[in-house]
Amino acid sequence: MFGTSGVRGPVGDTVTADLALSIGRAVATDGAQRVVIGRDARDSGRFLADAVAAGLSECGADVIDLGRVATPTLARSISRLDADAGVVITASHNPAPDNGIKLWTPSGQAFDTDRRQRITEIVDREASEFAAWDESGGRQRDETATAAHKNALLEAVDHESVENLEIVVDVGNGVGGVTAAALSEAGADVTTLNAQPDGSFPGRPSEPTAETLTALCAQVGNTDADLGVAHDGDADRMMAVDETGTFVPKDVLLALFAQRAVQAAGGGRVAVPVDTSLCVDDAITAAGGEIQRTKVGDVFVAEAAADPEAVFGGEPSGAWIWPDETLCPDGPLAACKLAALVGTQGSLAEQVGHIENYPLFRESIAVDDKQGVMDRVAEAVQAEFEHVDTTDGVRIETDDGWVLIRASGTQPLVRVTAEARTESAAERLRTEAVDRVTAATRSS
Repeated sequence: MFGTSGVRGPVGDTVTADLALSIGRAVATDGAQRVVIGRDARDSGRFLADAVAAGLSECGADVIDLGRVATPTLARSISRLDADAGVVITASHNPAPDNGIKLWTPSGQAFDTDRRQRITEIVDREASEFAAWDESGGRQRDETATAAHKNALLEAVDHESVENLEIVVDVGNGVGGVTAAALSEAGADVTTLNAQPDGSFPGRPSEPTAETLTALCAQVGNTDADLGVAHDGDADRMMAVDETGTFVPKDVLLALFAQRAVQAAGGGRVAVPVDTSLCVDDAITAAGGEIQRTKVGDVFVAEAAADPEAVFGGEPSGAWIWPDETLCPDGPLAACKLAALVGTQGSLAEQVGHIENYPLFRESIAVDDKQGVMDRVAEAVQAEFEHVDTTDGVRIETDDGWVLIRASGTQPLVRVTAEARTESAAERLRTEAVDRVTAATRSS
């Protein structure tokens, strides 16, 4: 039922009020007595939030309803409001017809694998434990969450570092307006794009990418702005545009954040997924840090970032985690951190210009039995190569670069990603990996 980002899919098909009711019941049955709920700007979030709240109350949990808030705003509110769990109704960067349900702990970390499995089993077995007629939970509204998040952002950065910066914030018609509010109060000159919350996402698609942020790039590039930042629908992601109006590549932004976090801490560990670029390895190593590779998905990055030795966790999708602040990917925090870097270190274009990009190739191969193919590939490469990581798929490291062979989580595909310091080496790694997958397919 749960993927790496909770339950997510088309409303009325994958995501229904019945499912939301069952998940609410299960969270309370699993022991949560006080639960914070919230939603993004999608209209379907209204009835889904009501259904979750009904299930929680029916099984005895008290509900604190934050209304329409960013996901990191809700995640930060759980401990502040002395709650046991949080439920956010959002499909994050997915298109408008979708919605989803994601569950959070008081630390700001999403439910881990074991806890998600417990919720799934309660739902599947219809094993909810209903409260007595006079012991159902109550429901109250709380209007303080966004202001509290804004104050936390203001405490996280030195105001002098962002004063007088010109920043363009593309909210993406989502619920991440707290970014503009915090930066403005810290002294920056803020211009917003797509600032009106609208779950149909009329301004641009919800996911912030180089292709969807053309308006932000033009706005920054044609003005005196120092940088631009953009969020997805629930503001757990943040991507950036430098002062020339150029989209900062995702791996490069990850490398910059990771390197600065390690430098500030004087060392430490950085959690990144197995499909992360060599440029991130180089940046972390140069700063004196260590890398911990995780499965793909911000849930797994957060689990690794919870380690006391971790100083940062990130995913090229735009999920950035500073564990000393929160274990939830916090797009507004990332925006404020980036603004502070520009204010203290200078031009974003120059900062990322020192981070080298390497040739990277991706390919997808259609297969009938992806698990069988992956098992055969893993057996073959482990017998042939010394450095093989099977954390998520099969990652092979060579002197030239690396290749990741990984089954798609949603489609009958095996994906190949290859990166090396030269184009010819990357192409060779890609070709060899595709040949391995093809051979494993034939032997099925």
